Amino acid sequence: MMLDVMPTHLTEAETDQLRAAVDALEGNGFSSRLTNLLGRQVEMVGRSLPSPVRKVVARATETALRAALRVAISTIDAKTPPKAASGMHKALAAASGAAGGAFGLAAVAVELPVSTTIMLRSIAQIAREQGEDLTQPEAALACVEVFALGGRAPGEAAALEGSYFAIRSVLAKTVSESARFILQRGLTDETAPVLVRLVVQIAARFGLVVSQKLAAQAIPVIGALGGAAVNLAFTEHFQNIARGHFTVRRLERAYGAEAVRFDYERLRNEKPGRK
Repeated sequence: MMLDVMPTHLTEAETDQLRAAVDALEGNGFSSRLTNLLGRQVEMVGRSLPSPVRKVVARATETALRAALRVAISTIDAKTPPKAASGMHKALAAASGAAGGAFGLAAVAVELPVSTTIMLRSIAQIAREQGEDLTQPEAALACVEVFALGGRAPGEAAALEGSYFAIRSVLAKTVSESARFILQRGLTDETAPVLVRLVVQIAARFGLVVSQKLAAQAIPVIGALGGAAVNLAFTEHFQNIARGHFTVRRLERAYGAEAVRFDYERLRNEKPGRK
């Protein structure tokens, strides 16, 4: 869908940055990354996860996101200058993935909050590099929002027009209400309905990727080494989503949301296979 607004006057460099963001946000999802890494058996295992396992994943996902929310609001020090430490975050995530690969489902309740918090730190770093003020609750919540933006069911990109903006639109009201709640009261009550609703909404999409990750780590021959590789891919996936998301937000601050979306959709429609 093309919007009835005037295009921005992006510089050539900004146009290239926005095009890279479109590629990250509308490109192949985590399942494709896993298939390239481990073969199509991952997709088949992911489709056959039994109901009890899906329930464990759902609980672990919500627990991990509550931990990430606490980190985003309570312990991110926005005065710390950006640092090029993404390699360290990847290494830590790979180490936690090695534990997940070695111990499987039994480790997910412990490993997932750890790897999610590590990724949240990395996402926050990317946000700062793109000019976000993480002293503002809305910007901090935009870091947590990345976990929803990176969750996509197989085939959804083709079926959902403007999937990135569609997901942001679904989350927008809850994110805004949560930011207002935190600004007024801080994170004093994690059970506040608006915060619970935010976690549940994000978990519904984040859980898609977690299930794919767990399916990969459940393949009998994966083990600790394969688990580390899967978690590295997991971390890189969300770092790529974060770079795209915060590039779009930076350009929105400069040119306005509607104008940036116009150019985003134009670039999206230029992608091969799009009409």
